[in-house]
Amino acid sequence: MRGLLQFTMDLFEGLGNELAPAKPSEPRGKKVRKKAPPPVVPPVADAQQQDKADHAGPALPAIPLRDTLALASFLHPQATREAVLGSARVAYEFKRGKRKTIGFLVGPEGLSVRAPRWVTLRDVDAAIQEKADWILRKLLETRQRHARVEATRIEWKDGAEFPFIGETVVIRLDPKHGFASVGGSLDASDDGTGLRTLRLAVAQSAEASQIRDAAQAWLMRQARRLFIERLDHFAPRLGVRWQKLSLSNAATRWGSASADGSIRLNWRLIHFRLSVIDYVVAHELAHLRVMDHSQRFWDTVESVVPDYDLLRQQLKDEAVPRWS
Repeated sequence: MRGLLQFTMDLFEGLGNELAPAKPSEPRGKKVRKKAPPPVVPPVADAQQQDKADHAGPALPAIPLRDTLALASFLHPQATREAVLGSARVAYEFKRGKRKTIGFLVGPEGLSVRAPRWVTLRDVDAAIQEKADWILRKLLETRQRHARVEATRIEWKDGAEFPFIGETVVIRLDPKHGFASVGGSLDASDDGTGLRTLRLAVAQSAEASQIRDAAQAWLMRQARRLFIERLDHFAPRLGVRWQKLSLSNAATRWGSASADGSIRLNWRLIHFRLSVIDYVVAHELAHLRVMDHSQRFWDTVESVVPDYDLLRQQLKDEAVPRWS
């Protein structure tokens, strides 16, 4: 009966959702329990394509749950049910609907559980307990990720800093410079502090939103220019032709590719080092040859980015500045 138990485990990273492939339960330590007939729990829907998971935000290292969750509580603001998982209290949102499977969503607000109308609450409780370690780990990772993102929030003013192609850039409001048509100018070298200066054609009295918008507009122009350059670099090496580039602002995906040669890249990649950007560019171009994540696909990526696995992990590990 256990073989029927699979779960959709969705990890929301801030602004959108993405699916994590179902995995076997992790051992939960030695506990003596009375044996009872296993409940009949419906299988859960298959995960969506791996590309979302590949281009997700930063992944955190394994966390010793028993050491960190002694007094933990995770309370969803729309919670209607509650469970005790290990030593943690988890109040979760529960909804029924026209579906065939039980689904778990772990997002910034907490745990949400979806179930078919015919599934009993006992079966739902059993399913939650069966995946307690996974749920707790994802709740804790999401909480830590949220804290990391909050720590990177930019305070938009003169002197604000953010990464640009792996280097730290400091903003200086400089409305008198003659670069109003392009919005800003990046100094060729640092000023002795180790930081390069981005001079924005914005008044000293400008509101934070105006400074942010000016910086974003400048960064998006730089991103488009750099992405085209890297697409043109890798496409011939992969034997493909791209037709169109679109910049995205997706919450959970760094890029996508269509069979017609259209490429979408998240402009926020401009914060990363060039080698990481190259990995994402090569990844999407490789999809023009192999539209899946088979071994043939990864071999294609490796042919132009030999250390793609390391760069892929760096893409997940590095925190991206929060812009709002």
